[in-house]
Amino acid sequence: MVRFPPLSAPAFALCLGLPFAAQAAPKVDFNRDVRPILSENCFYCHGQDPNHRKAGLRLDAREPALQPAESGEVAIVPGDPKKSALLERIVSSDRDELMPPPNSHRKLTEAQKETLKRWIAEGAEYQPHWAFVVPQRPAFPEVRRADWSRNGIDRYVLGKLEEHGLPPSPEADRPTLIRRVTLDLTGLPPSPEEVDAFVSDPAPDAYERLVDRLLASPHYGERMALPWLDAARYADSNGFQQDGDTFQWIWRDWVVNALNADMSFEQFSIEQIAGDLLPNATQSQKVATAFNRNHLLNGEGGAIPEEQRHNVLFDRVDTTATTWMGLTLACSQCHDHKYDPLTMRDYYGFMAVFNQLPESGLAGGGGAARSRFRIAEPFLDVSSQETKARISALDAELREMEAAADVKKRMAQEREAWEAGLTAKTAGLPNGVLAILEKPEASRSEEEKKELRKSLKSHFDSKVWQGIAAKLPEIKKFEDRKKQVDLIKGEEVLRVMVMQDSKPRDTFILDRGSYEKPTEKVEFAAPGFLPPLAEGLPKNRLGFARWLFADNNPLTARVQVNRMWQLFFGTGLVKTSEDLGVQSEMPVHQELLDWLAVEFRENGWSQKKMHRLIVTSATYRQTSRVTADLLRRDPENRLLGRASRFRLPSMILRDVALAASGLLDRRTGGRPVYPYQPDQIWETLAITKERDFTYPTSSGADLYRRSLYTFWRRTIGPANMFDGSNRQTCRVRTATTNTPLHALTTLNDPTWSEAARVLAAKAMQSAQNPRAQLAWAFRRVVGRNPRETDLALLDRALERQRQVYETDAAAAEALVGVGESPKAEGLPPAQHAALSAVCLAMLNLDEALTRE
Repeated sequence: MVRFPPLSAPAFALCLGLPFAAQAAPKVDFNRDVRPILSENCFYCHGQDPNHRKAGLRLDAREPALQPAESGEVAIVPGDPKKSALLERIVSSDRDELMPPPNSHRKLTEAQKETLKRWIAEGAEYQPHWAFVVPQRPAFPEVRRADWSRNGIDRYVLGKLEEHGLPPSPEADRPTLIRRVTLDLTGLPPSPEEVDAFVSDPAPDAYERLVDRLLASPHYGERMALPWLDAARYADSNGFQQDGDTFQWIWRDWVVNALNADMSFEQFSIEQIAGDLLPNATQSQKVATAFNRNHLLNGEGGAIPEEQRHNVLFDRVDTTATTWMGLTLACSQCHDHKYDPLTMRDYYGFMAVFNQLPESGLAGGGGAARSRFRIAEPFLDVSSQETKARISALDAELREMEAAADVKKRMAQEREAWEAGLTAKTAGLPNGVLAILEKPEASRSEEEKKELRKSLKSHFDSKVWQGIAAKLPEIKKFEDRKKQVDLIKGEEVLRVMVMQDSKPRDTFILDRGSYEKPTEKVEFAAPGFLPPLAEGLPKNRLGFARWLFADNNPLTARVQVNRMWQLFFGTGLVKTSEDLGVQSEMPVHQELLDWLAVEFRENGWSQKKMHRLIVTSATYRQTSRVTADLLRRDPENRLLGRASRFRLPSMILRDVALAASGLLDRRTGGRPVYPYQPDQIWETLAITKERDFTYPTSSGADLYRRSLYTFWRRTIGPANMFDGSNRQTCRVRTATTNTPLHALTTLNDPTWSEAARVLAAKAMQSAQNPRAQLAWAFRRVVGRNPRETDLALLDRALERQRQVYETDAAAAEALVGVGESPKAEGLPPAQHAALSAVCLAMLNLDEALTRE
């Protein structure tokens, strides 16, 4: 039979006797085709910001775009490209007329010009930005392979694949699947026993039961907390020169516990934004608000308090808007947003709800003298009853010692004698005090007398009395004990910084964002382009938090499910997960994104239900192997014709190495720990003698706790967290890396070297045959049995390493002694070192470092 090639659209139309126009390309879609062109090339000068708008031309809204500009030209005449000045300018050969201007370094492609021409010819219809429209549950697309779908996710994915003539990929094999989902849901690898049990389970719901077990694991909350730490810019110190420690780890534990309990995302959010404002707020709900106290805190002497307080406010606005709304609200701090419909009034109205705290902008309030901790009000004492009882007993002891030594009376006497001998020439007093002292007592004003008394008392208490007390035995004993108690209080009284609306303040629009230039007073209101607050909601953080979850809010659910997708696929359905505004990309799978948003809302905002929905889909369960055709047609896997394959983040890689070796300490919660770091890593911070910045390396089990619990100094983060956020600003988009720094860490850091050494020892103790030892270790690292080709390569590597260490006994002893964990006794050093080197290579295999 003769086969003819497929007909083109025009030829097919002619064969049917139809005009070609009936088969032309689909109508231009403003959101998909036009807005990205205008946003990238035009809105900066012709957008909503009136202070930056050029030539009186506005193109971000339809009605203004149809009006004459200052030149009298009309940019857009619907249905008539020839009369539209926009078209005339973008095709002009005159550099003075051409748009975008040559000095903007922007240039439209011929395809973009044609798109704009077609759009105007078709009537120049505008649409609201897709993310600013309340999501509705879209209909499922018709598909040919409906039997492939396991849930609604798959219907949308399959519909898009079939639209592009692509098939889905087969399901991943079981060892790959259990390793993938265990890493994704707990951040830890499955044990060989867990892999065997799943592989041999014939039940049709074996995978679903595996997922349910992982969702119930206490390590689920630890894994899901990691992106929240980045979003909240969580660290265990303040930053800046003093970089004092904090107790914000108490909030970190709250997050883990809330996620493990599957607290609804609505409640999870409300408590973090405004838990203290809930009726009869509990201690836990107040602790939750520490989310917005995880900011940098400046304790330097030269810092201007009000300036620093406003820096904190600006950061709080940016962090909250990015985390829950997916908007770059910070762009409106100094001027109306260039792209999104956000104004300065929107920005400062939003800021008003965070501007009611009794905070000074500086660190130090509430931190005990000589303590390494530097915190600021408001804070909450969450110490245990045992700690409170101990502090109470210490205070009682101090009162007794103070009374016995008659400290107050003796101090008053000494101060009176000191003041009597003062002259204007007395060294050490501030110039202002000296000036007052120079005046005769009768000529001093009441204010000056008050200032003098205050200054003299402060100077005596802080400088003079200590010298006197050092010479008085009973008082010296009291003062020494008081220093000890102060230090105990500073270290052991847990004071987590929280939110508290106890200092009402007026909020003003700030000219160019300068705290020194307040203009118009504003009150809290939702951004003008979004639905207003419902009647009865308070105009404070609680009202804002509840507004986020109103049925007519278009952003909250979309923003969160997009980040969930990012967690499991490496990239969100919208790649710019920090920004769903006008400059974000148009999602390939918008129907899927909207469907997930509605599912999330209608399933009680349960994060565990959504995670289960995603990981039990056929889409998630596909193999990540990529065919040449799929790689060519969809290199970034935006159509989801396969599972995503991406490098694991450093915090999880460290946990994987510890778990594979059996070193991992799986305790949950508690104070930060100090695992291995390079020598003198904090030395550059020791610019004054005020604090000891020696890195206090942990010992015992604390060395092997999960990376989540590693102390995070804001000025110098953990060196082996090579792709981590700097925790100075909010970050919600996943960062992956395979830079040389990555390899230098996983090949040389003591954590990996020790893990390899311990893994090798256990392999040697588990089997006599070197090949069996290699297979045993390989399974614990990559989660599957090695193939014959794998073992052949490992055999050769082991033999080469054995030759090296048999001729270098010192090197062998050094390698098998790496780390603090006990050295295995009775193992030949050369063989142990050789296998350790090969185990380290295993931990650095692409398959070990990658989530397949």
